[in-house]
Order: sequence, then C-alpha cells, then structure tokens
Amino acid sequence: MTVNFESLADHIGVTFTDMSLLRAACTHRSFLNENKGAGLEHNERLEFLGDAVLELVVTSFLYRKYPKKNEGELTAYRSAIVNTVSLTKVAERIGLGDFMLLSKGEAKDTGRARSVIVANAVEAVIGAVYLDQGYNAAANFISKHILEVIDIEDIVKKKAWLDAKSLFQEKAQEKAGVTPTYKTLKETGPDHGKHFTLGVFLKDVQVATGSGMSKQEAEQKAAEKALEVKGW
Repeated sequence: MTVNFESLADHIGVTFTDMSLLRAACTHRSFLNENKGAGLEHNERLEFLGDAVLELVVTSFLYRKYPKKNEGELTAYRSAIVNTVSLTKVAERIGLGDFMLLSKGEAKDTGRARSVIVANAVEAVIGAVYLDQGYNAAANFISKHILEVIDIEDIVKKKAWLDAKSLFQEKAQEKAGVTPTYKTLKETGPDHGKHFTLGVFLKDVQVATGSGMSKQEAEQKAAEKALEVKGW
C-alpha cells in the first residue's frame, strides 16, 4: 500500500526531517499483523508520548485562559477537549483517516472502533511532531488543529465535558428530582460478541433505550437518546 505522507505533512503544516515518524504515527498494529515483513513500527509508543504532550499543552492553555477556575473545573474542560469524540473530529478535519495503514478488516470498520483508532492516531501524530520538531512545533500543531477550532466557551456553557450518562443524571436530579436507573432489556450473540439493549428509566417510566457491544456503551446510547427525548 502506497501512501503519500509528504502530502499529509504539507496538509498539517509540518516539515518533517524524519518522515518515518509520521508514517509510524499512521500505522496501526493490525496492519503489521497482515504485513509482518513491512519493516514498520506501529503507532502505540508515539500515541503514548503524544498523549502526554497534548495534555501538557492543553493544561497550560486552560491554566492561562481561566485564572479563576479551580482544578476540578480545569480538569473537566481538558477532558472535553482531548476526549475521543473531539480527537475524532480533529482527525476528520485533517483527513487523517485517508493516510492510515490498517488491516483490511479495520479499514472496513466505520463505527466506534474506527473512531478510537483515528483519535489515537492524532495523539501519535503529535508525538511524531514533538520528536521530529520539538515542543514548540507540537504546541503549534495542537493550537492550530485543536484549540483554535474548538469552541471552549460552548463546551463550558453546555457542560460538554460530561458524558451523556453523567449529564442525564445531573439534569434528571435537577429537573425531576430523581436519579435515572438502567435495566438490561435484551442480550443477544455469543459470549465473545454480545450485543446489549438497555432502557433508562425515571422512576418506573422508560425514557429511552440504547444498544451497544457492552452495557456501558448501551447506557451511554440510552442516555443520549433520553437527553433528546427530554430536550435537556
């Protein structure tokens, strides 16, 4: 598989000295499983490094931007900026998915698993920029492709750092005076590939249902729908 990583470098505005770092950032472990003789490195170490750089840059940015916010609030804002959903959007904006080296199976996946892969790859790219060009270049990349395109004030206003389940619980307690409960409505599939459908209830009233490959995922889906149903 031939991928023009020079094109990606141009697109993200970074001139790499060692282009193999960017290639490694875009190489998923699954690709190496199918191409054992490719002589490539997968991106998990770069992801580990990039995650730390991203957290430091975002933390520093928030510390300066919100001098009166406490540690808990700043931590919450940071979580909203660097979570999988936000980083997946970053990957989409820079077209990172078009440059990923994946197994045939992973390449066909368009669900949450693919979102996690490209979100992790964003962190790996940050790690690659840091190693090749240094901290300032990595900070510039994060500022340009993440901080400058995320509406921080909107995140604060909408409490977007809260996951759907946490937000629905907060709203339910505030507006209805009750804590939501979740019940498993259906389980299908073999043990290694179960699919769950759960309902979310306010007292005895079912507000919405959600499905997923784990109970936690199904709860989040149910909470997302419940927020829509209630207009919260």
